Amino acid sequence: MVAASRLDDSHDTGGAERVFLALRDRVVSGELKAGDRLPPERELALKFNVSRPILREALRSLAMLGFLEIIQGSGAYVRQPDIALVSDFLTFCMAQQPDVIDDIIQSRIAIECQAIRLACEKASEADLNRIAASLTSLLDTLEDPVLGGQADYEFHSGIVRASHSPALTTLYRALTPLLMQSHVSRRRIVPSGIRNFLVDAHKEVFLSIVDRKPDEAEKRLREHFAIGDEYRRKSLIAEFSKTLPNKQA
Repeated sequence: MVAASRLDDSHDTGGAERVFLALRDRVVSGELKAGDRLPPERELALKFNVSRPILREALRSLAMLGFLEIIQGSGAYVRQPDIALVSDFLTFCMAQQPDVIDDIIQSRIAIECQAIRLACEKASEADLNRIAASLTSLLDTLEDPVLGGQADYEFHSGIVRASHSPALTTLYRALTPLLMQSHVSRRRIVPSGIRNFLVDAHKEVFLSIVDRKPDEAEKRLREHFAIGDEYRRKSLIAEFSKTLPNKQA
């Protein structure tokens, strides 16, 4: 059991918010760790000088945000961090912003360019096999925007996983719903001929990782992003032009 003295707080901001902030800060700092059981309600209420209903309100808020798990008849426990909660919250926040997909694309470029350099150094045989399998899936799903977009995501996600960087992997996974949306929506506007070209670009990126050449791998990846964006831009312009009225001579 976590000692009650660890939950002492000198900043009395009042009520449920004070309790919420104090406990949250201790979880975030690592003072309270996953699996730790909080002291009984009565003890916590006395320590924070609040009523038990106020304490329960704070505990419920922490549970809703994924910091705690409240087990009836047993108590409140610090939860193991769940990236899905971060992903859901980030997706909600980002979805409210204009041009979110363009912003997500720039974010993934930054993450992947660092990840691919690390992957050249740290990728295991299993990592390479996983990326190769996703490359095969890309070939098999060229004409299906949904399955093709998913295969595209798995390829790039495999590169990030092969970096063996917990920070990069966590950030990338948190963006997963928006990245999937980006891959699928972009696949819908890319002509079939260009899709074949993009598969070749993926192959070159993969072979650079296999050869353990970080500079070349990053260069190939950036070229892949740049050329892909240019083709998609031209496709959008062509589609937009079709909607314009024809000018008569």
